[in-house]
Amino acid sequence: QLQLVESGGGLVQAGGSLRLSCAASGSIFSSNLMGWYRQAPGKQRELVATITSGGSTNYADSVKGRSTISRDNAKNTVYLQMNSLEPEDTAVYYCNALLSSFFGKNTYWGQGTQVTVSS
Repeated sequence: QLQLVESGGGLVQAGGSLRLSCAASGSIFSSNLMGWYRQAPGKQRELVATITSGGSTNYADSVKGRSTISRDNAKNTVYLQMNSLEPEDTAVYYCNALLSSFFGKNTYWGQGTQVTVSS
C-alpha cells in the first residue's frame, strides 16, 4: 500500500521558518509530479508549490520568493522550506504526489500537517 507521510509542521511566530517533509513509501516504481497544497479554515484547498521529477518548479504567487520546494528522487521525498512566514500562511498543508507502482500511475495525498503562524 502506498502512502505519503508528512512531517515538520508546527507553531511559529511571524517572520519565522519551517521545513515540511513528505516521504512516499510502499512499492513505488517512480515518483512523478510532487507538490504541496494547503487549506485554511473556511477556505478551499489551494496549490502552494509543485516540482517535477526533473526539478522544474511552480509556486503560488502568495508564497513566491518566500518558499522553496525541493525533492530527493532516490528517497521519493519532497520538501517545502518556508521563510518569512505570515499569519496568512496558517493552514493544514497537504502533500500530493503522482506515483507509479504496480497499480499504475495514481495521485496520492498525505494526511496533512498543521502550520500555525502567530502574529
